[in-house]
Amino acid sequence: MKPDWDKLATAFKGHATTLIADVDCTAGGKDLCEMIGVRGYPTIKYGDPSDLQDFKGGRDLAALTTFAEGLGPQCSPANIDFCDDEKKAQIKEFTSLSQAKRDEMIKEKEAEAAKVESDFKTFVDGLQKSYTEANEKKDKDIEALKSSGLGLLKSVHAHVKKTGSSEL
Repeated sequence: MKPDWDKLATAFKGHATTLIADVDCTAGGKDLCEMIGVRGYPTIKYGDPSDLQDFKGGRDLAALTTFAEGLGPQCSPANIDFCDDEKKAQIKEFTSLSQAKRDEMIKEKEAEAAKVESDFKTFVDGLQKSYTEANEKKDKDIEALKSSGLGLLKSVHAHVKKTGSSEL
């Protein structure tokens, strides 16, 4: 993906409204990556820098280029003209709140999101444990079947079929 990403960045270098950039989340960009919610690599984000969204499209040059060409200013307090009536009302409502109230609401929503992530991780860990236990049981059961004479039974069956005789 990196070569295609570099080609995309070159194609959009100096673009008036679209920035294609990359950050090394394992080195100097670690704090930024944590702040914007990068959890795996590679991650592609787009949109308002204060509200970046996860990109879920194709990762080849053609798909990335098509997506990037469709980008432009999006609904935000700085681009209110791009908002529908519902979003404009929501922006107006949030703007009327005190900074302390907005901070409180942000913390509450982020805590809810962290709980969703935590619940999901717990669920996946449980699935992984169940899978591991079931896989180990399957391996033991198959080994028990083989040890009970399955291999020898197959050998006898093949021998009788080949020789046409059940005598030893």
